[in-house]
Amino acid sequence: MSDTVAKADPSTRASASEPEKNSIFSRLIGGKKKNKKRKGGKWWKISLPSALGLFIIAVSVLLRLGDPYLIKVFRLKTFDLYNQIEPRVPLHSPSSVVIADIDEKSLAEIGQWPWPRTVIGDLIAALGEYEVYVVGFDVVFAEPDRTSPQNLVGTLRGLDQDTQTKLQGLPSNEAYMSAAMRRAATVLGQAGKQARDDPSEHPEIALKSSSNAAIGEDPKRFLTHYPGLITNVDELEEAAMGRGFFSIADEVDGIVRRIPIVAVYNNVVRPALSVEMLRVATRGNTIFTVANPAGIQSVRLQTPMGKFDLPTDGQGRFWVHFAEADTYNTENNDNRLYISASDIINKRVPSDRLKHKFVLVGTSAVGLQDIRNTPVAVRMPGVEVHANVLEIALESLEGVPRLHYPPIANSIEMFVVIVLGLMLIFFIPRVGPFWTLLGLVTIAGGAVVGSWILFSEHKVLIDVAYPGATILALYAVLAFSNYARDAAEKRQVRGAFSQYLSPDLVEQLAEDPEKLKLGGETKRMTLLFCDVRGFTTISEQYKADPQGLTVLINRLLTPLTEEILNRQGTIDKYMGDCIMAFWNAPLDVPNQEQMGVASALAMFESLEALNEERKREALEEDKPFLPLNIGIGLNTGDCVVGNMGSKQRFDYSVLGDAVNLAARLEGQSKSYGVGIVIGEETAGALNGVFPMAELDLIAVKGKSEAVRIFTVLGKPDLLSDPDYAALQSQHAAMLDAYRGQQWDEANRIIQTCIGRLDGVLDGFYGIYQTRIEEYRDNPPPVDWDGVYVATTK
Repeated sequence: MSDTVAKADPSTRASASEPEKNSIFSRLIGGKKKNKKRKGGKWWKISLPSALGLFIIAVSVLLRLGDPYLIKVFRLKTFDLYNQIEPRVPLHSPSSVVIADIDEKSLAEIGQWPWPRTVIGDLIAALGEYEVYVVGFDVVFAEPDRTSPQNLVGTLRGLDQDTQTKLQGLPSNEAYMSAAMRRAATVLGQAGKQARDDPSEHPEIALKSSSNAAIGEDPKRFLTHYPGLITNVDELEEAAMGRGFFSIADEVDGIVRRIPIVAVYNNVVRPALSVEMLRVATRGNTIFTVANPAGIQSVRLQTPMGKFDLPTDGQGRFWVHFAEADTYNTENNDNRLYISASDIINKRVPSDRLKHKFVLVGTSAVGLQDIRNTPVAVRMPGVEVHANVLEIALESLEGVPRLHYPPIANSIEMFVVIVLGLMLIFFIPRVGPFWTLLGLVTIAGGAVVGSWILFSEHKVLIDVAYPGATILALYAVLAFSNYARDAAEKRQVRGAFSQYLSPDLVEQLAEDPEKLKLGGETKRMTLLFCDVRGFTTISEQYKADPQGLTVLINRLLTPLTEEILNRQGTIDKYMGDCIMAFWNAPLDVPNQEQMGVASALAMFESLEALNEERKREALEEDKPFLPLNIGIGLNTGDCVVGNMGSKQRFDYSVLGDAVNLAARLEGQSKSYGVGIVIGEETAGALNGVFPMAELDLIAVKGKSEAVRIFTVLGKPDLLSDPDYAALQSQHAAMLDAYRGQQWDEANRIIQTCIGRLDGVLDGFYGIYQTRIEEYRDNPPPVDWDGVYVATTK
């Protein structure tokens, strides 16, 4: 065998850690880059999964800033769920707000809608007698009453002139209603519309608004603008103490969650019906809009009793924390809000039920087209929406927090996405998807709990749905990428090492590639070299059939390799008819010396079985049979293991003096007539485990220092054989006599040892007899130390 291995030196160690950049080993065993900038290096490069994760985070933040339909609905549905789980519980029972309901019962008693304004006047008068604070109308009286006496004259036939004159001299129904409105504080409703109209068509009194002012930014650029406005007839508008719009804007999905409490018409900021009712009831004179560059913050009422704010979103919309929907169109007198208008007109309501109340006049009757979809009910009369707003506003005067979505919420949600996303990118490749998911679930659980506490205790809305969905999607992508990367690594490891390691070791390595050490690692290792004896003679038989020689060598190396792999060995390389293997890399093998020797013994057993099979085949084919034989050298010592070679091509291999010695020991096996030669360090680890015999003190070719070499006599069960103990004692005595130049004594002892243990050392003793005869003729120096200097490899 040629001298194919060289001693390790510092320059060799350095080059061993320079793997090919795109090779599997550059990730698995080729060396990890240190986290610092190297000269000419691209330290800023990131992995593909990390880049994908950063891209998802960026897209998520941009989507949240754009807030398209699906994301907006997703967030709003979360708030709906909160409202459904914990509806608002009114602070007072009975409520401070009452709905004078134009219900089915009232329509049955009084007649179809619209009612004559005199009936409405009777309703207002009755409410005044009940001493309500304010009456607000969730209906609009846009046209003159057709039942007014003046209007009836033109519709009735057969009236004489006197009767017509008397009718025309009677006051109009609007005058009757106006008189009632002057006796009870009344706020008329107006309706915004999308069709543009000419403000000059409205009388000035109809456009009259409560005093309004702005604090901070001009609010009009943030508020809802109504191109048109439906107002009441002149007489009613003039008699009213206030005017407010009752238009309700649905969300993008048709559900009412927020209503504008200030809006713009004719370049003037106008209040909603509920806000105007609060102003009239508290005798306030000014409504302020508080705004900053981000939008509207709140609507403030300035009243003799002080000022209070109604927080809004940036567009001046008020979040409604709905109470459970009240019952209506029933005979139940315990309704929270609804009282039949006919019962009020006919004074069938106890006085304490209406005294000092805020009364909204509206309808729950089927067919009057004022039904809304809300988080707590798919069919809620619009007037009940306004009633909820009034209740919330009144409760806030007593310190109850109001539901609001703070302007900083957007920033918080995007901050959560960014921070958790970066954490996922950092932790998934390092601690794995499972532990990252465990931490993520913990954080997500805390976020959900925190969001719920903010809602239930402080009425603050923070969306966890979009950040949660984004992080879940990001986790899925990164976990899949991590899985795909790990799977690819495992495939690469299996592909790279399946020819060198046993299947069990390959799987261990695939499951935990971190066990692979980088190029240039120094480890204590056990090396094995195996070579075919008489290979030249065998090759001559296949001179005309080189393909047959290849088949023969493969047939030999396959079982020998299996014996090594089955005992946790690593195949370094095949060199023609030679096998080089080692233990304790890339995975640690604590009992490496034992595994190495056990493999060597098993290799001889496999060889014997192969020779028997070949002999049988030769007899059947009537061909000459030449048995195969091998020699094995084993040595243990410190080596450098890793990627060896050039930048263009390299292998996972081992270098060092111990490797050279192992190769030399294999070559000496034929010189000592034994199958296995092992070094002193290997033998030291096998003491008491395998039966051994010392062979010599030898200075192998290329080395000046002598080493003590041994052979293995058999399997561990031989240790209990009495004949082994006897042979071991005599063998040691023979070596002592030999090294003491007592040739006759050494030769005598050899004679007693030959044939022992089935003649396992007979070849060795024959070599020593020849060497003794040579020393008789050419004695070594007197001070000879027993070292034999080998002249062959």
